[in-house]
Amino acid sequence: MQTIYAMHQHQSDNLEKEEKFLFGSIESMQDLYLLMLSALIEIQSKEEEYLELVSKKHLATKEERNPSSKFTQNKFLHLLKNSESLLDKIDARKVNNWKQNDDVILFLIDAIKESQLYVDYMSKSDSTFDEDKYFIANLYTEVIAPNDKLYEYLEDYKLTWLDDVPLVNTMILKQIKQVKETQEEFKITKLYKDEDDKEYAKNLFRKTVLNEVELSKQYIDKTPNWDTDRIAEIDTIILKMAICEFLKFPSIPVKVTINEYLEVAKEYSTPKSSIFINGILDNLVKDLKTEDKLVKTGRGLL
Repeated sequence: MQTIYAMHQHQSDNLEKEEKFLFGSIESMQDLYLLMLSALIEIQSKEEEYLELVSKKHLATKEERNPSSKFTQNKFLHLLKNSESLLDKIDARKVNNWKQNDDVILFLIDAIKESQLYVDYMSKSDSTFDEDKYFIANLYTEVIAPNDKLYEYLEDYKLTWLDDVPLVNTMILKQIKQVKETQEEFKITKLYKDEDDKEYAKNLFRKTVLNEVELSKQYIDKTPNWDTDRIAEIDTIILKMAICEFLKFPSIPVKVTINEYLEVAKEYSTPKSSIFINGILDNLVKDLKTEDKLVKTGRGLL
């Protein structure tokens, strides 16, 4: 949707260039995923360095000479830190942001230490793998992910990441909770489920862009009380994409299409857009069924 919107704004007709931009932005989401995981690794490493320095202070207190290493010895963090496949991927994608911006990491460490979660965790002398894992999951949810300093950094570094942050955070949190003590390393989530997944993105983009005139004709007559020139451009793109799925993606159930695009409208368009779009799509589906133009295959068609 955003790529098509950008094409309209720039009045671009270079399909290959815009498709390359689309897949580049999708691939950058994986970099965000790796960046957020590497933040956990860097937090552990920085704290370990700090404890080492403090213990060697000339006038170190008794507590400083023998600091608690419970946090730096967290079993989940060590699993993450020793995951070769994760480290190789981080290196291959050149995700080294925190080496150059350790002020964000130090800020996160301060926020962690000020949290009640950290205080409660450190008050216990020992913990199981699951306790360590859920501590990190809660820390990620309540302290790290919503941190303003981190959010500002992500916004400044790559604006497109702001739309990806909720999805990436949800994925990471889900993964943390699913990790087992018996795992040898942290398994990286693939960017695409399979080749069909990637092909779907390509086909939806191309089929929507190449058939915009045809697709727009499907909803123009369904908006008698609206001047089509006054319909928000984002709404017209959402409608075209949804109609494209109706007509050119037989394996996608109608209800799935409608629900997905209503969520997109709620997130990116005006407050009333989802109601407007829902009304048009509902009426269109009825007409397509009557005209026998809605051909769906497989289970859960409608």
